Amino acid sequence: MFRRLFSGEPRESVARSLYESIMLQSRKPEFYTDYAVPDSTEGRFELLLIHLGLVIRRLKRAESDEARDMSQGLFDFFVYDMDQSLRESGIGDLSVGPRLKRVGEAFYGRIKAYEAALDAENEAQELKDALLRNLYATCEVEPKEATLTAMMDYLYRLDAFFADQETPNVLAGRIKFLDPEVIRDKD
Repeated sequence: MFRRLFSGEPRESVARSLYESIMLQSRKPEFYTDYAVPDSTEGRFELLLIHLGLVIRRLKRAESDEARDMSQGLFDFFVYDMDQSLRESGIGDLSVGPRLKRVGEAFYGRIKAYEAALDAENEAQELKDALLRNLYATCEVEPKEATLTAMMDYLYRLDAFFADQETPNVLAGRIKFLDPEVIRDKD
């Protein structure tokens, strides 16, 4: 897999570009200040999974072989990045595999939970529960209602914004994100 990531093929280059865009979006300071996402390894990881999941959800909506391939390439790059991060943090070679397995399980679990919540009839409560269970799980104090509502609104708007973007642009790595709005009323 890793050899293929660096083969110079256009798909891998586009997957890398998409992943870098996702990383930049996930690091926006507003998420950690206004949206009360824990500024920790866990909080940053959860926010990365949310954005990665929404981009992959957009690719799945395209229902084409090219979009499926790009989705897989994006996931492969995510796994590569996690592998490198684990190794750089001093995790030994024997521990990397099991930890990557847990990362993959976390990814698929979160994707399933967020997709179900975004598609549910009672989506607001399901999305709120998923955010509290994952994104805000390590918070010492549960986020205020206005903060939680703002995060939910951001995810609904971003999902719709992705759906409106032209598939050829997304497949070329030209996906746009919304800026998180500053929350004025934090309760």
